[in-house]
Amino acid sequence: MTVFTPPEKRYAGYIFDCDGTLADSMPLHYRAWLDTVQKYGGQIPEDLFYALGGWPSAKMVELLNERFGTKLDPAIVAFEKERLYVERIATIQPIREVADFAREVAGFAKISVASGGVLPVVTRTLETIKFKDFFPVIVTSEQVKRGKPFPDMFLEAARRMTLLPSDCLVLEDSIAGFEAAKAAGMEYAIVGRPVVHKL
Repeated sequence: MTVFTPPEKRYAGYIFDCDGTLADSMPLHYRAWLDTVQKYGGQIPEDLFYALGGWPSAKMVELLNERFGTKLDPAIVAFEKERLYVERIATIQPIREVADFAREVAGFAKISVASGGVLPVVTRTLETIKFKDFFPVIVTSEQVKRGKPFPDMFLEAARRMTLLPSDCLVLEDSIAGFEAAKAAGMEYAIVGRPVVHKL
């Protein structure tokens, strides 16, 4: 289940994150990360994985090395993690509330995707959730100098939609994404996971 309340205000442009926002893919990403990192003798606690949502894969590996004193190769681990994810991608479903909202706003506004993933993987994810060719603009981590939490990705999406940043709403599920939206001068809507408090 996802927590998302569509905003009442209308915007000229909407920028959607992919993983955890349009696609319920974060659990699968975590499993691929865990299997890959453990294969090389590393670790990635689930809470840390979710805290790093939106970060480029190679940067995540660098942080894991710093945090746990490992020497994982960022390029190899990132590549293998993406390969594992794509092998298992068929199980992914859209986040229904956000997918329905995207279809609704496409009728009156410009829409785009801005994801911390890489283009081939983001494209496969969108295809799996039946959004192939739906978004005319897709910005991914390798297309900009700096990934989230920097604003580059969202600013590039606004530029490609020929809109001012202040005329766009970002839909995001990660702290890095919220920070990037704020840095870009954009309002954002939170797509969240319900918090379960254990006794």
